[in-house]
Amino acid sequence: MLIEEEFKRFRQIREDLRLTQSAFAEELGIGTTTADIERGRTRIPGYAVKELLKKYHVNPLWLFGDSGQKYLHAEEVAVSPKVITLDNTGKENIVLVNAKAAAGYPLNIGDTLWFQKLPAFSIPLPEYRNATFRGFQVEGDSMTPVLYSDEWIVGKAVDDWDNLNANRMYVVITIDSILVKKIRKDPHSTRVDLISLNTEYSPIRIDRSEIQELWEVNSKLTFNPGSDSQNVSLQSLHQEMKELKEAVRRIGKGS
Repeated sequence: MLIEEEFKRFRQIREDLRLTQSAFAEELGIGTTTADIERGRTRIPGYAVKELLKKYHVNPLWLFGDSGQKYLHAEEVAVSPKVITLDNTGKENIVLVNAKAAAGYPLNIGDTLWFQKLPAFSIPLPEYRNATFRGFQVEGDSMTPVLYSDEWIVGKAVDDWDNLNANRMYVVITIDSILVKKIRKDPHSTRVDLISLNTEYSPIRIDRSEIQELWEVNSKLTFNPGSDSQNVSLQSLHQEMKELKEAVRRIGKGS
């Protein structure tokens, strides 16, 4: 393999990541631009190779032409629940985490006693069997107009990172916070973007290793369903249909 292939592959990684030469240089800590490396004027520094492996899992042997495997597989990241609680019959509870408790959740994520102090309940429906669920109180307006502050959502535990759906919402437990977002994975690294529905909020980019648990938003608990005056109740809709049928019947008799 000619040395110039090293520079071509280096450039290929940058283009795969859709980064400018200056942005790529900043990511790797090699000055203001990668132009000299891509032109073959400068060899790739050792610490840049290390960053490529650490951040993007680029195989150094591939970079220098000694392997056909471009990326090394990232280590599996465990995102399943660290603690579950059971009722007196041995069935799993749905633990409720309100906005106040959310502040301490990441710090106590493995503390069984802490979780046992939280309120819990169960839902006797088939949709809530054979899986682990947890209730979270929404805080803030980043997911409006679908979720509003102080509403409650129920999340289903995620145990397989590869099955994430970009169209679904997730409760993301990081090392220091609880966030409700959509998740966009980066195919070239272990970093992900946490996306808000409210366009006033910019995406948050974090590494998979910062995520401790994931819960797919499964349902929402609504306690004031009649608050929107624009909603038409089923009762009023039924009455209107009844009146319409009666009017049609009368017209039919008169013809």
